[in-house]
Amino acid sequence: MTDISMLIDGERRAATGGATFERRNPLDGGIATRAPAATPADAVAAVEAAHRAFAAWSATGPNERRAALLKAAHALEARADAFVQAMARETGASALWAGFNVHLAAGILTEAASLTTQIAGEVIPSDVPGSLAMGVRQAAGVVVGIAPWNAPVILATRAIATPLACGNTVVLKGSELCPETHALIIEALSEAGLPKGVVNFVTNAPADAGAVVEAMVAHPAVRRVNFTGSTRVGRLIAQTCAKYLKPAVLELGGKAPFVVLDDADIDAAVNAAIFGSFANSGQICMSTERIVVDNAVADEFVSKFAARAQALPLGDPREGPVVLGSVVDMSTVKRCNALIDDALAKGAKLVCGGKAENTLMPATVLDHVTPAMEIYREESFAPVKAVVRVNGVEQAVTIANDNEFGLSSAVFGRDVARAWNVAQRIEAGICHVNGPTVHDEAQMPFGGVKASGYGRFGGRAGVEAFTELRWITVQTTPRHYPF
Repeated sequence: MTDISMLIDGERRAATGGATFERRNPLDGGIATRAPAATPADAVAAVEAAHRAFAAWSATGPNERRAALLKAAHALEARADAFVQAMARETGASALWAGFNVHLAAGILTEAASLTTQIAGEVIPSDVPGSLAMGVRQAAGVVVGIAPWNAPVILATRAIATPLACGNTVVLKGSELCPETHALIIEALSEAGLPKGVVNFVTNAPADAGAVVEAMVAHPAVRRVNFTGSTRVGRLIAQTCAKYLKPAVLELGGKAPFVVLDDADIDAAVNAAIFGSFANSGQICMSTERIVVDNAVADEFVSKFAARAQALPLGDPREGPVVLGSVVDMSTVKRCNALIDDALAKGAKLVCGGKAENTLMPATVLDHVTPAMEIYREESFAPVKAVVRVNGVEQAVTIANDNEFGLSSAVFGRDVARAWNVAQRIEAGICHVNGPTVHDEAQMPFGGVKASGYGRFGGRAGVEAFTELRWITVQTTPRHYPF
């Protein structure tokens, strides 16, 4: 069990009154982490520390910010073993998934470092003689980042890196389910030598989340909010941000369709679907959730897909290498068991796996899923996957879009032009032709549509999200006025 601290104004802090909460391991119920249970006053103190640091940090040169972010990337990578252990204790994640998190998070910091010299503007032609008109991008102010547990190193780092590169200061609200994992990121940033107050870190007990978040969003110094998590919570964050007129970037739930056309390379499609469906036990916002497969190739695809799924190693990640570790909690197990029962009662076929008794859930494939079944629309966020059979491209597109979500998607077909045209018709912020639904790169514009959120992380899109665009003019010649 690990005790952690918050970081406010460069100092390690306990919560007001010394209150704490415990995160327990999902497999055995043992205490994984004890963390401070912040009050709204603690959250406000973190925002005010960030506000005090903003003027100096936003005035630093791009190369100074770049150097700090590169140091942070190296410091984060050096903690890889600690991240593996923390993620196994707190969320039951496999070492494979933890290592991938660290690798990509370091890449996010490196990409952010490269952006410091790309906070660019433009000269805009003016109708006023002698007027030099410019669109200038400047740091916005204090950014509040709210990160989830499922890809904890990637998504918490993403909440911090580009805002810092743009000259903002940050308060990270760690997840109640992985406070130690998020604290390790803050350690790496501190080791990089960031000035005090530039990055602050608060943790809160689950019951206090709403009050802590509202206290931060309400503060006048907060100019941006970014949140990654469920659509249910995202709606609450959006409502709070709207109440205080704070711009937000929201990356929310998904039900990613994986479309297999009748001319697909079946072996390639199976490989991509296995990775997209079962990486981190299906607990990724981009996870393949609906496999929409043409009847002409469905039998072959399902047979090969199920055979691969059954062979995936399942076990306690603390005891050795596995692909499928623990899911995050028993509520996931109960919810998915209910989805399986509902699907089978309505005519689905269980191809492999089945209901679980603990958080070690097997890879489960349900074939012949129809719109009458709950799993057709509900996000499983677990290693339980639905196969929907269709006849032809038009039905495939209709089924792919028959959902409130729109984050990631994929289309497989040997005729790439045909697959590209299908991809253009899918209502999702991301679509990969002949690639898996789970794919992230730091420089890409990442985000969704519909109930999967709005705004984009990554690259130039991230710069636009975390800067203010200002119109500034300089009158270089005498100006004529009408009176």
